[in-house]
Amino acid sequence: MALPLSANRIEAGVLRDLTHIGSLGHPGIGYPTRELIEALRRTLGIDRDWKLLVVGVGNLARALLRYRGFQQQGFRIVALVDADPEKVGQSVDGLTVSGPDRLTELVAATGAELGVLTVPAETAQGVADTLVAAGVRGILNFAPTVLRLPPGVSLVSVDLTVQLEQLAFLVRGGRFD
Repeated sequence: MALPLSANRIEAGVLRDLTHIGSLGHPGIGYPTRELIEALRRTLGIDRDWKLLVVGVGNLARALLRYRGFQQQGFRIVALVDADPEKVGQSVDGLTVSGPDRLTELVAATGAELGVLTVPAETAQGVADTLVAAGVRGILNFAPTVLRLPPGVSLVSVDLTVQLEQLAFLVRGGRFD
């Protein structure tokens, strides 16, 4: 099924952007939906499975493990690491928690390309450095600190306080008085 351009009121800027992902669709007719979705997924890098390693197996990590949306979108948690000796060796959601001394080994053994940090701020940079040295190419950082990573390693930081501040601003009316 093709999406008619007029029915979707796609702006010229969006059409221009779509030309950067390939020659899709036909002028005046629209885009074949399946081809467009595949092209967008390929461009966004979500057309394949991604293996994640989670460092810090506290409440936040456990909540992330229970979220099934990751698997539906091709993100698979393949290893868990925690510095707490009480947690090492435990099974959490079918994965055995390993100690930080095995971090490099786990990245190699699992093929993890992405790391998720749910560790305290004071340990985040050291953990990130170890992940990068082991070959991880991207880090999702929940630690409340700024990480410095080398070129070629991608970083997305999630600061829940900033998100709540944004929400409060929007609820307040989303404008400056």
